[in-house]
Amino acid sequence: MKALILSGGKGTRLRPITHTSAKQLVPVANKPILFYAIEAIRDAGISDIGIIVGDTHEEIRAAVGDGYQFGVSVTYIQQDAPLGLAHAVKIAEEFMAGDSFVMFLGDNLIKDGIKPFVAEYEQTDANSQILLAHVPNAREFGVAEIEGGRVVRLVEKPQNPPSDLALVGVYMFDHNVFEAVNSIAPSARGELEITDAIQYLIDKGFRVESHIVTGWWKDTGKLDDMLEANRMILDGLQTDIGGQVDEQSTIEGRVVTAKGSQIINSCVRGPAIIGEDCVIENSFIGPYTAVNDRSIVRGSEIEHSIILEDSRVLDIGSRLADSLIGKNANISRNHKTPRAYRMMLGDNSEVSVL
Repeated sequence: MKALILSGGKGTRLRPITHTSAKQLVPVANKPILFYAIEAIRDAGISDIGIIVGDTHEEIRAAVGDGYQFGVSVTYIQQDAPLGLAHAVKIAEEFMAGDSFVMFLGDNLIKDGIKPFVAEYEQTDANSQILLAHVPNAREFGVAEIEGGRVVRLVEKPQNPPSDLALVGVYMFDHNVFEAVNSIAPSARGELEITDAIQYLIDKGFRVESHIVTGWWKDTGKLDDMLEANRMILDGLQTDIGGQVDEQSTIEGRVVTAKGSQIINSCVRGPAIIGEDCVIENSFIGPYTAVNDRSIVRGSEIEHSIILEDSRVLDIGSRLADSLIGKNANISRNHKTPRAYRMMLGDNSEVSVL
């Protein structure tokens, strides 16, 4: 069995971060989202992975390489334009060479991985298996209609959802899916929809099984979802202090600090993670915060936020919360009345706060 990771989207819902970075490489708990997908596939016993790439292919190739660091083999498949999930499957036909495969959307996170789902699929004669999850906002997803436990209809982003069961970004297919993707027409938005391809399989009598995911799953396409995924991953931390913590500082709860980091006259209250060569001085780092490599936080308070590498939060005089700060960003204090801030900054941004 092989795997196909889709990593070619533009990430418009995470702009301005994705103006300068692939959305699949934005870190959650200081690890790129895409790496979680690769590791989940590897842990399911699959070592041959194709990655669909688009405009950000150079960045993704540089981060992932040939897959050796993960113990897998990676082949890159160029998609000239984001023409839909089914189009990504279509252009991967040569790579699959008739094998069954799992398709994984590169900006999705499933906390407990996919090993049991892959094993379940391999033990059946199903032509496809789709993962579903109950969601409160079904209009934002592909949605399944179920009758008697069987999938009878799939609808992409419906205005009036037939159920609250959304398609999770993991699918399993055998070679018959290529008949489907080569037979369907583009949707009204000009894309080949994976929901239409799966509906084709259903209509033609192919066996499509479903599995409802009961553990947590996140599509990290938006700021709030990124922060929620970060919170969920950090909840699983075990304390590991690899950097220096001076006598005036306190570490509370589950905290990870990487080598070269310095905690000076500060409080870090977990779950939280501090990357390599960071400096946290005269500051408070609150729960569910990830501070990435070489960042400096001085005279400031941060909680429930993601700070990307090489950024600086200096003497802001207020608490930064619920924020995603891009690479090499600078946030500093002005001299007027402090207030609460909520920010989403792109790479190389510089903000002076009031």
